[in-house]
Amino acid sequence: MATAIPKVSLSSSRDIPFNRLVLSQSNVRRVKSGLSIEELARDIERRGLLQSLNVRPVLDDAGVETGSYEVPAGGRRFRALELLVKQKKLAKTASVPCVVREAGSAILAEEDSLAENVQRVALHPLDQFRAFRDMLEKGMSEEEIAAAFFVAPTVVKQRLRLMTVSDSLLEIYEQDGMRLEQLMAFSISDDHARQEQVWEIVAQSHNREPYVIRRMLTEKTVRASDARARFVGLDAYVTAGGHIMRDLFEADDGGWLQDPAILDRLVMEKLHAAAEDIRAEGWKWVETSLSFPWGHTRQFAEIDGTEVPLSDEETARLEALRAEQETIEAEYAQADEYPDEVDTRLGEIEQAILALEERPLTFDPADMVRAGAFVSLDSDGTLQVERGFVLPKDMPAEPDETNDADSADQYDHAAYDGQYERIADDGGDVSGEGSSISPDVEPEEEDGIKPLPDRLLTELTAWRTLALRDAFASNPHIALTEFLHTLMRDVYWQTPGADCLEAYVREIALPVHSPDMPGSVPAHALRQRNEGWKHDLPENEDALWRWINGLDDASRMALLAHCLSFGVNALYERMPSYGAVSQRSVTERLKRADRLASALSLDLVEAGWQPTVENYLGRVTKARILQAVREARGNEAVERIAHLKKPDMAREAERLLDGSGWLPEALRTAVLVDRAQVETVMAGEGVEAIAAE
Repeated sequence: MATAIPKVSLSSSRDIPFNRLVLSQSNVRRVKSGLSIEELARDIERRGLLQSLNVRPVLDDAGVETGSYEVPAGGRRFRALELLVKQKKLAKTASVPCVVREAGSAILAEEDSLAENVQRVALHPLDQFRAFRDMLEKGMSEEEIAAAFFVAPTVVKQRLRLMTVSDSLLEIYEQDGMRLEQLMAFSISDDHARQEQVWEIVAQSHNREPYVIRRMLTEKTVRASDARARFVGLDAYVTAGGHIMRDLFEADDGGWLQDPAILDRLVMEKLHAAAEDIRAEGWKWVETSLSFPWGHTRQFAEIDGTEVPLSDEETARLEALRAEQETIEAEYAQADEYPDEVDTRLGEIEQAILALEERPLTFDPADMVRAGAFVSLDSDGTLQVERGFVLPKDMPAEPDETNDADSADQYDHAAYDGQYERIADDGGDVSGEGSSISPDVEPEEEDGIKPLPDRLLTELTAWRTLALRDAFASNPHIALTEFLHTLMRDVYWQTPGADCLEAYVREIALPVHSPDMPGSVPAHALRQRNEGWKHDLPENEDALWRWINGLDDASRMALLAHCLSFGVNALYERMPSYGAVSQRSVTERLKRADRLASALSLDLVEAGWQPTVENYLGRVTKARILQAVREARGNEAVERIAHLKKPDMAREAERLLDGSGWLPEALRTAVLVDRAQVETVMAGEGVEAIAAE
């Protein structure tokens, strides 16, 4: 005979007068979060109580019900009702819907309270968007929706902007195929076909950051001198159906490509084709992207490669080039400068020598099967391939002294997994609560100029840190001064706080940076310098010590400056109040970095930084854009663009500021600013003196 399945018995529900309810001490919620009691009370006043209270009978010492009930689950609702009673908006005897747990239940009151709080699931942002959309379509305004749910109108506006996103992309997001920050980036455009095209390209790339999506969606033209155009070639672009706009009256460096979508598609196709060729060499994996974040190989180990020796023909070619170089230099040794054609020829010789001296590497096939390569686009439009990197989890395990085959993995498998997810985390709201204003864009304000957003300031100072490292490594005298200063301060004064130079040389990561930084002049200089020293390194530690000991003083100083440069830290960071490093320490670090920058006469203009829509102008308010143009080009230029909408203003400002040497305050070096002011004053005095004569 079949056994009957016991049926679930639910607790009864009834209306209980409010004055018969008391808050239970078994309620597990202690820390305030979410809506305040005042906001919850206003919500109940507007729409009533949406969820019953969970209550239990209060027993006397004899175990008899007293007629009162304690509330272990629903304490915030109880306090909100209590507030309404105090405000005379709710009668003390008003009936409150309750679910009543039987007295003496085996389920603890604390368990009910905990279950109610931990088993609830936060509303998915997409569901929130759909709910806002439905309410908007039924007649509620954005402000009314915001007021009803106690969020800023900006949150409602941002959620409703998702109405502009293609349904297919919304479906991908719903299935966790992209992050909320990425989805919100697509809302900048109403063109669904272009949105889907951009996602198709981005999904094949290693770099799927929101700024990449925004750039691709807002980009209307691309200069022919752009790295992507040089990589693909104008002929291939035109053959694919692309159009080029030319300026017949001024030099335009080849014009402007009018179809960025075609260009991006061709770039990714060519990159993927190159990646397949690289994969065919025998690598375990190959990652492709237009560009990778600075320091993207930090979590990887490297396998050793062997330089391909010069062939007899290459050796003869190299000797001939060097001989020609020496002949030219000897011939013009007494000249003040080289003639143009000679200077051009020397440049060609130097490039040819460099190409021959930079030898390709060959790798052991046994190592290649656990290693991979990165394929990207260099800033000059050439293919950049970085080979021989191994994920920590793919490194062979070190032999255990106990020969225990079951010993734990010695590597942190999570060190790389999700690395770019962490880098991309810019604090976007994924819970549907609170403000979700993107922290890398400065919100508009009616008047005045507010401080730059934290993320933008971090990106700017990351650029400055990189340039400062390059200048630092190029000046051994200053490097040694800063090194000794740090050591002396630590030895004799034990000064606390974060330094702009970590003397024990721990490379400071720059996870948040603008997309142009990895291809910048200082980045190239640092990479080239590092590869040069790396090429000369001996194979083991003892040999390394002997090698260093045998270097001449100039080489030792240069090596010291190079190694110390990795510890230079001029990075702005917003520190939590409970962190190990305080915000005050960061401020002190930046002051010391300013001193170092002044000593090095660091000039970010010479280092190659210039304001663009992507790295600054598109991220700040119109007031800041106009301020930059005014400082660089004067009021007349400001008047020409003041009437434009922000996207057009930012693009026009980029054109106006090109070559102006203007820098945001975060990138300026005080000694250079002071020097420029003195020169301006002296120039003015000179004019006045001439006029007086």
